[in-house]
Amino acid sequence: MKITLITGGARSGKSRLAQEMARKAGGPVLFVATAEAGDEEMKRRIEAHRKNRPAGWTTLEVTTDIGRAITAKLGRAQTVIIDCVTLLVSNVFQQHEGADAATLEKAVEAEINGLIKCLERSAARFIIVTNEVGLGIVPADETSRLYRDLLGKANRMLAERADEVILMVAGIPVSLKKH
Repeated sequence: MKITLITGGARSGKSRLAQEMARKAGGPVLFVATAEAGDEEMKRRIEAHRKNRPAGWTTLEVTTDIGRAITAKLGRAQTVIIDCVTLLVSNVFQQHEGADAATLEKAVEAEINGLIKCLERSAARFIIVTNEVGLGIVPADETSRLYRDLLGKANRMLAERADEVILMVAGIPVSLKKH
């Protein structure tokens, strides 16, 4: 499999599965982290994630323009983990704070299209982690609904290109697509 998309709810085991898959694949790994430590709680989460990764893996911390950043840093990596698209889309929202819905949609599409170009040009295996946020209640405010919708669109764009899509439910991987 060249591209695996792992989706599911919060704390469902997505990151753990991505890391297991990369370990089993062997070879050099590039771990792409999209989180920004905006507060103390997020700093603790990021540090816990860092401690769970093998020391030999290369880490790239990038908030947007992810495709370009991966291309520049890929080196000899045979597997790339992107963790996660959920925060990547949030970062695009923050970068375009105050923008209208059409501008945000174009920015998210451009970000994901840049990542897709990177996937298509690289010989590495990609394991992409994202959250499925569209299964719950309809958010109460316009910005939250737009975020949910655009993350859903980003996930759909990536799932179309993926060879394999896995839904994590309570720590159990459910195969949705496999080529």
